[in-house]
Amino acid sequence: MSGIRVLVGTRKGAFVLTSDGTRRDWSVSGPHFGGWEIYHVAGSAADPDRLYASQSTGWFGQLIQRSDDGGASWRQVSHDFSYVGDPGSHQWFDGTPRPFEFKRIWHLEPSRFDPDVVYAGAEDAALFRSDDGGESWRELDGLRDQHSAAWQPGAGGMCLHTILLDPEEGGRILVAISAAGVFRSDDAGATWRPANKGLSSGQIPEPEAPVGHCVHHLAMHPSRPDTIFMQKHWDVMRSDDGGDSWREVSGDLPTDFGFAIDVHAHEPETVYVVPITSDEQHYPLDGCLQVFRSRTGGEEWEPLGKGLPERDCYVDVLRDAMDVDSLDPCGIYFGTTGGQVYCSADEGDSWAPIVRDLPSVLSIEVQTLP
Repeated sequence: MSGIRVLVGTRKGAFVLTSDGTRRDWSVSGPHFGGWEIYHVAGSAADPDRLYASQSTGWFGQLIQRSDDGGASWRQVSHDFSYVGDPGSHQWFDGTPRPFEFKRIWHLEPSRFDPDVVYAGAEDAALFRSDDGGESWRELDGLRDQHSAAWQPGAGGMCLHTILLDPEEGGRILVAISAAGVFRSDDAGATWRPANKGLSSGQIPEPEAPVGHCVHHLAMHPSRPDTIFMQKHWDVMRSDDGGDSWREVSGDLPTDFGFAIDVHAHEPETVYVVPITSDEQHYPLDGCLQVFRSRTGGEEWEPLGKGLPERDCYVDVLRDAMDVDSLDPCGIYFGTTGGQVYCSADEGDSWAPIVRDLPSVLSIEVQTLP
């Protein structure tokens, strides 16, 4: 029977949760790097024992940790990431020079095909690639040629938080930056172009502005790489041409503000979001925690709350804190700023906590094990 490994990044360390295919009983390992902010933990699809973790420290800079035994042990593989790159090429959003220092690594995206290849999205926004398992990094600096003087930080900073790689090992990469938008490369990161047509943001003076949109997260099913779903600052959006154009699919959601979005492992038209009250009130509507599911690609949505708190719940679910497994039926997972990690082993119809009272959850990544 297949197993499940849930990788959890929190404000005070990383945790590894494991279960068999029933997804009923769980073991908890951690905290790894206890007391340190672990913004993201990611596993390699090419080698299930290879894990990467982004460790953010005020004293020692931004570090990349690696495990080659499924999280049982770790070692630091990067020097201080804060100063990687060309210090003469970074600017503030108004075009004036700024120190080339990165506050944290928001997202790690390992290659599906080579465990030594991994991408990193940084704040202030930049994209990096390692070909040696995180030992060394190079910036894909063509990204910052795309109107970067007009990029602005969102409330959480100017972060490159989503990296979508071509599932067929081609050269396409899509990234999302808050608050700049979506950018696409078709040549493995050498050159880039904005991919924001159809997005609308009230703070932008021209409706057709190529950049400046506050994108919160992107999700894609590997069998349908041209269909991409987006949770925006306001609006749930959909593209069917690889990001070249977007249309709204917020449908009948009670609020279209949120951070997390993901796609069912076997049904490319089934999408999950967690609506949040507003950009000022980062908690569930009326204190009732619900996940919403659309089986129609975003046209119609249904609430899923069985087993979740129905009142007095004021947690948030952050942009990287939701994922799915590839079992049948598909399992859905999310973590909260209150330290709960929930699992649905029946595609969202019912939920149960895997663990409670962790530090605030920043990221959830799920591996389906042989």
